[in-house]
Amino acid sequence: MKHPLFGKLRVAAMFAVATVLSVQVSHAETLLIYNGQHKVTANGAAQAFEKATGVKIELRNGSSSQLANLIAEEGNKSPADLFYSEETPPLAALAEKGLLAPIDAKTLALLPGNYHAKDGDWLATSARVRVVAYNKAKLKPGDLEPSVLNYASQKWAGKVGFVPTSGAFQQQIVAIVKLKGRDAALEWLKGLKKYGKAYNKNAAALNGVERGEVDVALINNYYWYALAKEKGAKNMASALDYVGHKDAGALVTAAGIGILKSSKKQALAQKFVAFLASPQGQQVIVNDVAEYPLNPSIKSPFDLKPFSELDPPDVSAADLGDAHEATELIREAGLS
Repeated sequence: MKHPLFGKLRVAAMFAVATVLSVQVSHAETLLIYNGQHKVTANGAAQAFEKATGVKIELRNGSSSQLANLIAEEGNKSPADLFYSEETPPLAALAEKGLLAPIDAKTLALLPGNYHAKDGDWLATSARVRVVAYNKAKLKPGDLEPSVLNYASQKWAGKVGFVPTSGAFQQQIVAIVKLKGRDAALEWLKGLKKYGKAYNKNAAALNGVERGEVDVALINNYYWYALAKEKGAKNMASALDYVGHKDAGALVTAAGIGILKSSKKQALAQKFVAFLASPQGQQVIVNDVAEYPLNPSIKSPFDLKPFSELDPPDVSAADLGDAHEATELIREAGLS
C-alpha cells in the first residue's frame, strides 16, 4: 500500500544525495547546531554528514523549548547555524519571530508538503505517533477506549498515566482543540488531573505501566520500542494500542529542523537540511530510534505499524503551530 501522504516524491529524492555530496568545503568548515532532538539521532546525522562532506558538525544539546528560548534571547547574535528540534512547535515559535530562513524549495519537495511550515521556514525530518501503552496482564485490546478523550473519566480513576510537560502531549491538546474545541480540551485535562497519574517523563509513565502502577499511559510509540530493545520485546509487560480512526489519540507529531536567519553559513546549512531529507539522511535518522521516516524510499529497521495504517487525525505539523494554547489550558486545568 502506498503511503497516503507521500505522493510522487521519489523522483525528487533521487537527486538529494548527489546534491549534498557535490559540496566542496575546506577542512576548517564547521556548522553549529543547537540540538533538542534525541542525541543518538543527532550524533548519527552529524557523523554521516561529516563523512559525506568533510564538514564538521558541533552539537550543543538541550531541551527543544529551552534552546528555542535561548535563540530568541540571542536574536541575530546567535552563534548557531541551525536548530534541530524534537518537536515542531519550538520551530514555529522562532519562525513567528522572524528568526528562521526559508529552506530551499528543492529540499522541501523531497518530503510530504504537510510536514513543513507553510512558508517553508522549517522542515519536519521524522515522525512519531501518539499511542496508549497498556498492561497486558490487566487489560485486553477490547478493554481499551475508542478515543483518548475517554481516559479522562471515573472509569479510569488511578489507572491512566500521562506527562503534562511532554511536548507531544501538549501538541495532542492542540489537536483536541482543533478537532473538538477548546472546552473539550479543557474538560479532558481536568479529567486527567482528577483521575490520572502525572509523570515527569514518558519513559517513567511507560515504566509505570510495566510495573503495574497504572493500567495505561499516553505516550509516543518510540518509548515502547526503546524499552523493548533494552529488555527484549517478549519480556515486555505492556503492548501498544494505536487508537486510529482520526482520533486525537492517534496524532502524528514530528521532529524538525530550521536554519537561523542570522547564520553566516546559509549555503552550508541548506546542504545539511537537504542531507536530512535525502534517502541517506533519512536512513540515518531512523536507524537507532523508532521514528517514522518521511522519505517514502526508506524503511525503518524497527517493526513499526505501517504508517499507512495509523489513520491519524487531519491535523498536520504546521497546523499545530507553536502550541502556546496548550500551555494556557494546562495552567487553567491546574496541571502546572
